[in-house]
Amino acid sequence: MLTFNARTAKILEDAYLGADFTRRRRASFDALAPGPGDHIADFGCGNGLLTLELARTLGETGHVTGIDPSEDMRSAAVKRCAGHSNVDFLDATATDTTLESGSIDKAVSLQVFEYLDDLPAACAEIYRVLKPDGRLVVGDMHWDTLTWFSDDPMRMLKMQEAWDQHLVERCIPAILPPILRAGGFAIEAVTAVPFSSTVLHPDGLANMMIHLMEPYVVKKGLVPAQDARDWAKEQRDLSDAGRFFFSITHFVIVARKI
Repeated sequence: MLTFNARTAKILEDAYLGADFTRRRRASFDALAPGPGDHIADFGCGNGLLTLELARTLGETGHVTGIDPSEDMRSAAVKRCAGHSNVDFLDATATDTTLESGSIDKAVSLQVFEYLDDLPAACAEIYRVLKPDGRLVVGDMHWDTLTWFSDDPMRMLKMQEAWDQHLVERCIPAILPPILRAGGFAIEAVTAVPFSSTVLHPDGLANMMIHLMEPYVVKKGLVPAQDARDWAKEQRDLSDAGRFFFSITHFVIVARKI
């Protein structure tokens, strides 16, 4: 797992609170349509940003359970949601929870499924804990949609292929709907949420990826350190010169337990 210095940690926090990531959370939030009295499970809740937003809208009559196997992430989420009595957290994964069968009205998972080793098992566990007619919302990138300009396309390709190794599955929006149908869900919508930029915004998705990708590929020995540094510098220089271009599409999948 990567470790971050204070500067990188600040960049990541700015990104999570920035326009791109806020828009992604809002897309899942709107698709989930949380209502008074709902009990919602946030699978892979991470640092609790979406969990908190759900807790605020559910109020005292509803409840949200954040689920994450990372102690560091859960600790951050607990701290973020302090003062909200309608939140609890589980040390668990999407394939194995202690939630009672049929106890959840709605479930949400934001950029988690691409890291799961067993997608059918995760779908089965979520199906188990959902009430009849319960709603599931899954948001994930389709990494085949990534377009990122570079004057050195071979180096860019090398960086992208190396970065792919941090994923289990890069095409969740394409392969998940049939898995969900086989698991007893009806697919109600698959909605594209595109992101594109001609500026390297400090709080943007592309800038966060640069700060994650450069140390990852070097630490894993996938790309020489100088090549990774040159790649990152080129992207900043392209932005300064007005030649930057980045685009990727996030998808929100809405399913219903039948």
